Amino acid sequence: MKKIITLGGSTSKNSINKKLAEYAGSLMGNFKLINIDLNDYTMPLYSIDIENENGFTSSTHDLNQIFEQADAFIISLAEHNGAYSAAFKNTFDWLSRIEGKVWRDKPMLLLSSSPGSRGGQSVLDIALTRFPYMGANIVGSMTFPSFFENFKEGEIVNPDLKSDLLKLVDKFKKIIM
Repeated sequence: MKKIITLGGSTSKNSINKKLAEYAGSLMGNFKLINIDLNDYTMPLYSIDIENENGFTSSTHDLNQIFEQADAFIISLAEHNGAYSAAFKNTFDWLSRIEGKVWRDKPMLLLSSSPGSRGGQSVLDIALTRFPYMGANIVGSMTFPSFFENFKEGEIVNPDLKSDLLKLVDKFKKIIM
C-alpha cells in the first residue's frame, strides 16, 4: 500500500493547516496516511555551528527516514507574516542538510489556509517557487481562504472549495496510483 505523508506547516495545537492536510488525505481512499505533527519532531533552531558541534537530532533522522519511505506528500502551509511558520522553516532547514531534495521528487499536493480571504496565498507562492528546487513534484495546489467560515465540524461547507479540492485529490490519486 502506498504511503502518503500529510503535514500541516504549523505547531499550533489547533492547526487549521494540519486539519486541512489530514482532511485532504482522508479523501484519498486506499492509501496509508502518515499524519505528521511537527510538535513530535523538535529540533533546535538551525545553525551550522550546532550542526557541526552536535550533528543531527534523532528527531531529524526519524523524520528524514519517514520522508524517505513515503510515496507522496500532502502539505498545507501556515502563513506567518507572509512566509513559512518558523517551526516549518526550521524543520525544512534541518532536513535539507541531510537530503538536499527534501521532497525526493515525489508527487505533492500543496495547500495553504488562513482565517483570511487570501488563504495563505503569499506562503503558497513562496513554496511553489522554492519547493521544486528541493525535489517537489507539485501536481496541484490550492489556497483555502476564510478557514473558519468554510470548514466546520470536520467538513468543507463551501461547495466551490469542496469541488476544487475533490478535483485536485482525484488528479493526485491518478498520478500516484
